[in-house]
Amino acid sequence: MSSERKAHVEASRRAYSGRIVKVDVDTVRLPNGQVAELEMIRHPGASAIVPFASDPSGDDPQILLIKQYRYAADAFIYEIPAGKLDGGEAPEACARRELEEETGCTAERFEHLCTFYTTPGFTDEKIHAFMATGLTRGETRHQRDEVMTLETVTLSRALELIRTGELNDAKSALTLLYVAGFTLSR
Repeated sequence: MSSERKAHVEASRRAYSGRIVKVDVDTVRLPNGQVAELEMIRHPGASAIVPFASDPSGDDPQILLIKQYRYAADAFIYEIPAGKLDGGEAPEACARRELEEETGCTAERFEHLCTFYTTPGFTDEKIHAFMATGLTRGETRHQRDEVMTLETVTLSRALELIRTGELNDAKSALTLLYVAGFTLSR
């Protein structure tokens, strides 16, 4: 049991409520006793998936990446499939749904890898990362605001994209590095 104290919210007001996020301004008594006003982006959480198109125990397995237009970056960027949890949805159910929507694939097996905060300085968003194997291909079901293509690459190629900065999406880089460094190297 940790002896660390936690913050206490003394007041909170909703500054914005949108389709994906909400913004609160919280007055918080911090663990050191100081009071601060903090802006917090509230997010329901998300799941992200590394889909293996070939046996992950092979020498250089193939994975699926998406190349998606992201307005915030004003560019097409490499990512692993991911999406937000819908109203109380379990992380694995979200992973299954997003894999099918974005890649058209279903998977025989999902393995939870890790859960992490995206940017804990201003948001409570957590991403649950999974590895999917035993894929069966089907039809994608992209949403209207999703502009993406699907690419099959080797894991070594994906790692090279991270090294060169061509894959600069944090959730994707962390999850791919986790798979390569901890899951497949067992």
